[in-house]
Amino acid sequence: MDRVDYVKAVEQYSNNLYKIAMSYCKNRYDAEDILQNVFMKLLQEKQSFHSDEHLKRWLIRVTVNSCKDYCASFWKKKITGMDEYRNGEVQEFSTYEESELYEQVMKLPQKYRIVIHLYYYEEYSVREIAEILDLRETTVQTQLMRARKKLETRLMEVEYEL
Repeated sequence: MDRVDYVKAVEQYSNNLYKIAMSYCKNRYDAEDILQNVFMKLLQEKQSFHSDEHLKRWLIRVTVNSCKDYCASFWKKKITGMDEYRNGEVQEFSTYEESELYEQVMKLPQKYRIVIHLYYYEEYSVREIAEILDLRETTVQTQLMRARKKLETRLMEVEYEL
């Protein structure tokens, strides 16, 4: 596909494809990423399109498949974006205890919250966390210990209030 046809396709179909991606993802940033990937695939596509309708159907199919792949991905299933957290979207938990624990984790100071999150939610080892955060392993272990103690205290206070 030559540059003129590519630019024309981007201008002509980007709004429709964006709406499709938004209907699947319900997140502006994810939809924009998917749209960018779709147009990258178009740029790399070797097949020639015999009509505008053929191109449009191909783009829609690629968009839908990209959305399905993204929604089924490990990343989407396991990670909650900060925008979703800030926008007040409810995090679903199977029990009250899990939701209360998550809420208390999010109230921890950042240095404790990050090690708890990486250790328990992302399931990294102490060594891996130390490498990611550029800390000593003993520092990570100390922060985990202190975070657990803070969580225990806060959860006991919440339980006492009930």
